[in-house]
Amino acid sequence: MPESKSKLLIPVVGATVVVAGSLAAYMYLRGPAGDSSGALGSAKLVPSTALMATYITTDPQAWDKLKQFGTPEAQKLIAKNLEDFNKQISKDGDISYEKDIKPWVGGVMVAMLPPNAAKPAQFNTTTPGTIPPIASQPEPQILMVVGIKDKISALNFGNKLKAQKGVKSQDIDYKGEKITETKPASGQPTYSAVLNNSYIVFSPEKAPVERAIDTYKGQASFATKEGANSILSKGAEVKNSLAQIYIPDYPGMVKQLLAASPQASQINPQTLKQLEQVKSMVAAVGVDDAGIRLKAVANLDPQLNKFQYQSTPSTILGQFPADTFALISGQGISRGWSTIVEQSQDYPEFKQALEQVRAQTKLVNIDLDKDIFGWMDKEFAFGAIPSNQGILASVGFGGAWVLDTSDRKTAEATLTKLDTLAKAQQINISTRKIGGKDVTEWQIPQQGALLAHGWLDEDTLFLAVGGPIAETLANSKTQTLDNSNNFKAIAGSLQKPNGGYFYLDMDRTMTLVNRFAQQTQQPIPPEANAILSSIRGLSMTANSPDKSSSQVEMLLALKPSTAK
Repeated sequence: MPESKSKLLIPVVGATVVVAGSLAAYMYLRGPAGDSSGALGSAKLVPSTALMATYITTDPQAWDKLKQFGTPEAQKLIAKNLEDFNKQISKDGDISYEKDIKPWVGGVMVAMLPPNAAKPAQFNTTTPGTIPPIASQPEPQILMVVGIKDKISALNFGNKLKAQKGVKSQDIDYKGEKITETKPASGQPTYSAVLNNSYIVFSPEKAPVERAIDTYKGQASFATKEGANSILSKGAEVKNSLAQIYIPDYPGMVKQLLAASPQASQINPQTLKQLEQVKSMVAAVGVDDAGIRLKAVANLDPQLNKFQYQSTPSTILGQFPADTFALISGQGISRGWSTIVEQSQDYPEFKQALEQVRAQTKLVNIDLDKDIFGWMDKEFAFGAIPSNQGILASVGFGGAWVLDTSDRKTAEATLTKLDTLAKAQQINISTRKIGGKDVTEWQIPQQGALLAHGWLDEDTLFLAVGGPIAETLANSKTQTLDNSNNFKAIAGSLQKPNGGYFYLDMDRTMTLVNRFAQQTQQPIPPEANAILSSIRGLSMTANSPDKSSSQVEMLLALKPSTAK
């Protein structure tokens, strides 16, 4: 994802997390009640202009599922944070989540509405020597729709809130509906309205509440927006859904947010065109026996989608040892490179940089397109493997790149050119037999092999950082990664077929992280260590059944609870 898009989406997601995060965190331990079937009903009160919406379920079965995970230290930490949150709620009064909020709250939908149009700064004639005020950039508006499952409890909470010390409230009539403005002793006012005695609409600004009332009285809603109804009703399939995110018009959302951004003029028009590939998107987070799972489905425009998806057989995983702690695999580097080259025509600066790299490799008689990327046409994987031997003793691990090719002749010619270049730099090149395979090593005096390469079979090449890693790959006498219990627990439940894996074994990774922390005398804080120790690993994959859709699945594999 381009950096500009990444910077744009961070505040979008952040806004949703800030508004709904506290409620979601409390549900983890306290187990509120409700169900996840209210997304469509809540969406009928959200204006059709909404850019995206997130629905958080309050189904106790879904949230209780989280209790089966985590070390005692992690659960104590979460319990303490939630206790602090509860104290913050009742700091200025006697509001209790358990008694006053939990009994009546159903599902919660958080919608992001377009920002208000920027208003020019109003000021008198500027006095000489003074700086005129700077107009602030408009921000997206937030609207919350909270389901009411116990009307009496909700009414009691509203009355109790109004009676809080220092809280002032007034009712404002809007088209026959009552909007309540609540002003705390300190801070900004908030606005809310009860609609049909079934929902409370809430916002830090009055305008979103007014728009919700307009929608309630018949104006177009998010539920009727083109593309929204289908993703609202279908969603992304996960067990024990905690939250669903709906973006029915992805290009429209990005364009409206860019229109309010001061950096909008800096974005290449071709980048905006790329965004049009994604028509809509839906994502879901749920909990199952393996941990927390996220699935996202994007509907694509097949006419604009230039990416040629290929599923991988995943046989390359069998070339890595079971103790591999990090891995990325995929298919067809050459095809991906061709797509990048084609799209570089639309980006002059990137095209210029690409031509410069090509020119540099030509100086050493290497064709970047043919000699480097051209023969990488099959499955590949990058992996990190622990080792305390030889040149790797100081860092504790080495790296390996294993890839299949249908053009061994070109691959061998390229490796020969690279070996020749290394010799010119006074690096000693030697060859030896490991496990019956010829392995070429780049030797560093007094330290051993820095790099090594060889063929595991007729069309499978490996390149290793560190001689010990080359020995591990060439000997192939140990259990393989794909047959290991850790890989099966962390990545084995991901969708198949797929385009490759991202895999991270947290325990083995943390062993190295703690080692570096000790060396630098900067230990990991106990709070962070408690959370990380509850994670078994992280995995992710993607597939594309056709050119009109793409699916991503991610699993945060958690360790079972050991609490007594």
